[in-house]
Amino acid sequence: MPQMMPLNWLILFISFIWTFFLFTNWNYFNFNYQYKIKYTNIKNCNYIWKW
Repeated sequence: MPQMMPLNWLILFISFIWTFFLFTNWNYFNFNYQYKIKYTNIKNCNYIWKW
């Protein structure tokens, strides 16, 4: 079991980076829209953290 710890940490780190990358991309694309993008960003963030 101790030998599997680095792999688990690596997978967790990659998953966090991937979610952050998607969130930043959605913010960048929504930034060109109107001011109701705040609600869309909140919905996207909630969807990401639920998933």
